[in-house]
Amino acid sequence: MLKEKTAISWVALTEKLATKFKERAKMHDENGGFVYDNYETLKKHHYFSAMIPKSLGGQGVSYKYMCECLKIIGKSCGSTALALSMHQHLIAASMWKYYMDGSNEVLLKNVAKHELVLISTGARDWLSSNGDLKKTQGGYLFTAKKHFASQSAAGDLVITSGIFKDENRSSLVLHFGVPANSIGVTILDDWHVMGMRSTGSQTIVFDNVFIPDSAISLERPQGEYHGVWNVVIPVAMPLIMSAYVGIAEGAFHEAFSIGKNYSRNHKYLTYIVGKAYNAYLMALTQWQHMVQLTGDLQFTPSSRTTTDILSLKTNVTEACISTVDQCMDMIGGQSFYKSHIIERMFRDVQAGNFHPLPKWDQYDFTGRQLLSD
Repeated sequence: MLKEKTAISWVALTEKLATKFKERAKMHDENGGFVYDNYETLKKHHYFSAMIPKSLGGQGVSYKYMCECLKIIGKSCGSTALALSMHQHLIAASMWKYYMDGSNEVLLKNVAKHELVLISTGARDWLSSNGDLKKTQGGYLFTAKKHFASQSAAGDLVITSGIFKDENRSSLVLHFGVPANSIGVTILDDWHVMGMRSTGSQTIVFDNVFIPDSAISLERPQGEYHGVWNVVIPVAMPLIMSAYVGIAEGAFHEAFSIGKNYSRNHKYLTYIVGKAYNAYLMALTQWQHMVQLTGDLQFTPSSRTTTDILSLKTNVTEACISTVDQCMDMIGGQSFYKSHIIERMFRDVQAGNFHPLPKWDQYDFTGRQLLSD
């Protein structure tokens, strides 16, 4: 029986576990393998059901505190924090819907009972999606290739979408869940990247996978903005960016402890530390505002909130990258060696650019939204 834990004790537990994750982070980064051992630890302590209400078998941890836990993990192992955030944002979106109309109860109960890991392919899908759905008796046959599917190496249920052309030849995007062990689902071994090397973000290939009619959770016109994004974006991005703010915070503390004794930078150290702290504070405070906008999943969806969240996401990303840049200045050339933790953090933090929306898409989206209003 899991011992009852308060929000404060969840934070304390996360700090304790993160110490172990930090010890293994270098090994995972060097071999590029998924953080299976960290995931086993997280499952043991029920992190995959942590945000689910106790009435549904979960642990009842608030959205705000889950963001804090992800930040703590990010300080030690960016890959573990980012992979876990991908599961948590699907749980958060499901919970928002559950709070609104009672739906998703079966999904949430199953996750809580079995500590299921949910995989999202939404980062590359956005408005247009990809993949073909062909109607068949009782459902559809789905064929697609989905890249950047974080934690697909260890996931149980893929939350994805595909394109279906109806009888009028109109292109519709259908959203649905697919068990990762379904016939026709293959996880490629192609996650060989610069940073976040241990997130298990392999490509998933679907080859005529049967999707029953009952699995379809949403239907929307292809290429058009839909209100679902006013739920998904606000709940997803603060959780995802928690990992990067954690990296920035961890890098600052690591560099500061070394830099204050690094004689070669002594003449400029005050300037470097001050600039690094400014960048970190910018990341931290704007991320905190992102978390606040979700209201612990009690928010009313609106295009303005979504616009603000996306703009803040770009700002937080740039501030996190800037923080780590200044940290490299703080400790000099030693940060260039692969043996140094700052080198890994520098590579990991770059991945923030690739979450939706990339900054040029975000600038365009925000400008259009503001001008249309």
